[in-house]
Amino acid sequence: MWEYTNKVQQHFMQPQNVGEIEEPSGTGDVGSLACGDALKLTIKVDENDIIVDAKFKTFGCASAIASSSVLTELIKGMSVDEAAKVTNEDIAEALGGLPKEKMHCSVMGREALEAAIADYRGVILPMAQGEVVCECFGVTDLEVVRAIQESGLRSVEEITNFTKAGGGCGKCEDRLRDILQQTVEGLSKKSTPVKEQRMTTLQKIKKIEQVLEREIRPTLKKDGGDIELVDVDGDFVTVSLRGACAGCHSSRTTLKEYVEKKLREQVVDSLIVEEEK
Repeated sequence: MWEYTNKVQQHFMQPQNVGEIEEPSGTGDVGSLACGDALKLTIKVDENDIIVDAKFKTFGCASAIASSSVLTELIKGMSVDEAAKVTNEDIAEALGGLPKEKMHCSVMGREALEAAIADYRGVILPMAQGEVVCECFGVTDLEVVRAIQESGLRSVEEITNFTKAGGGCGKCEDRLRDILQQTVEGLSKKSTPVKEQRMTTLQKIKKIEQVLEREIRPTLKKDGGDIELVDVDGDFVTVSLRGACAGCHSSRTTLKEYVEKKLREQVVDSLIVEEEK
């Protein structure tokens, strides 16, 4: 039997902010009833980018309800930028801790918050672009990698505790083990100082074009948009947004929160992406 803190029991027995905001600024829907846990988070943001209200509807265990409840209390009064930095560890800490087997409940809360903020900002959630590795719970490889990196996971059992991946039929355990090994090896290489090789302009352009073609363009096309590379001058990358993305009120956010972030992750971490004037 798991031991729950008084804070968990309090938020389970008397959950705060239950319900759904009418005409919300952003909505985050994660999990599914088929998986046993589902959370719908709605937020209201004022003209100063402050979250003035947050409500939730959760289907799940005591930890899931408590995590959702304390999350709404945490983010009310925060700016959207501040809320975007809230982690699952922050949620668990606000509850005085969670059993390791229930950490996925705090992760679900963080994912719902990220989805609600992405909805408010009108951007695509990067984690949703990954390859589904656990069919039972719809967990992607990107979600698994992030959990390993952020929480220092070192076993498939720990991955299951944090993401639920592998907690169903078990068919994905070998894939999870491979992802774990590759991610840990990658972290080890990053921690080992090596002499950095300078990338030539031609190499940089080629890598940028590859990432645009392989990941960014297909994602934008799903919403009727497109992107073209215009110029690369040192670390400055100039692009042209096309289709539905051209002139969109969220184009700046798309460039910075998605395109620039993706290129920094996969090409050079100092790249600055700007739209052609």
